Amino acid sequence: MKVENLKLMNNQWQLTGIGQNIEDTANIVFVFGDTKSFKQPEYFHQLNANYPNAQIVGCSSSANILGAEVADSPLIATAVMFENSYIKVNAIDIKEGENIETISGELINGLFNDDLKHIFVLSDGLLINGSELVRGMNKVTKVPISGGMAGDGDRFEETWVIANSEPTQRKIVAVGFYGNGLTISSGCQGGWSEFGAERLITRSKGNVLYEIDHEPALDLYKKYLGDYAKDLPNSGLRFPLSIKLNPNDPETIRTLLAISEEEKSITFAGDVPEGFTARLMKPDIDILIDGAGQAAEEITKGNNKQALGLVVSCVGRKIIMNQLVDEELESIEEVLGEHVSLTGFYSYGEISPFEKHQTACQLHNQTMTLTAIYED
Repeated sequence: MKVENLKLMNNQWQLTGIGQNIEDTANIVFVFGDTKSFKQPEYFHQLNANYPNAQIVGCSSSANILGAEVADSPLIATAVMFENSYIKVNAIDIKEGENIETISGELINGLFNDDLKHIFVLSDGLLINGSELVRGMNKVTKVPISGGMAGDGDRFEETWVIANSEPTQRKIVAVGFYGNGLTISSGCQGGWSEFGAERLITRSKGNVLYEIDHEPALDLYKKYLGDYAKDLPNSGLRFPLSIKLNPNDPETIRTLLAISEEEKSITFAGDVPEGFTARLMKPDIDILIDGAGQAAEEITKGNNKQALGLVVSCVGRKIIMNQLVDEELESIEEVLGEHVSLTGFYSYGEISPFEKHQTACQLHNQTMTLTAIYED
């Protein structure tokens, strides 16, 4: 495997570090960036000209990850050449009202082959329900899936995806990785602590929460947030919701996306089913950073050759950690080593199995997820 990284500088793509001379041989280019720059088609076309034989996939972000730091560039790209393996890209556009579970299953079905090892998925982060997306994918395959939902800073206005064409909305793209020489694994950790009473979700629809313990959800949320309530919905990123069906189940974390003062409802980045219990969560910086390192420790290391680490972390973590955000990336590099080239983005939802040996993926919020790809 050979990997080279690029940043957009002065409206042109420029290599960072030493180039690998893979312009004509790269299999895939991952691109992530701030919405304003990402949705401008000329930057996709520049990448396509630089890597004419590569598949190009990516999404808008809430910040870009390159190496063990948040990049100081509006767009970043990582080109990868596999020596003994191959990839396949499948993408689909979702029209309003279409069944996301059915369509996401069809998307994954298009990748099936005997030597399929892993699937990496990127999706519109606002116009597509991530919970329905993962349910559809889990129905048709036991191949491990990771990835994330596109971001838009803390604006929550629009998200975009690239799949071998100019950026569009309402798109899902899936990358299949194939070859017996691949070692691919993923890790996922949070780092938030619960507080307040455990309560019951008594009325919801999909990812919209209307009532908790038969009280208007927004009113109860504001009561817990105190002074932070006046800054909703943005301040809600600091206080995600932990939900679970049974007491011994691992908690699923949900990030607040929007509120409705009229309906007294809250829209989250994934489903909040009726009958689940819920508790608010608050951050602890040290625990958040430790969680990133724990995600890296879940990775199965392949060798000491050049490898790729695809990082998807939640926008809420970035907002909470602020200037300390690089520390969670440094903790990953410390565990995996400098030979693993890290690239990725801060998202509106992370896709990964709950635990290392599980295959079914879940939609997470407020987590750090990592997919490490080694080639023999």
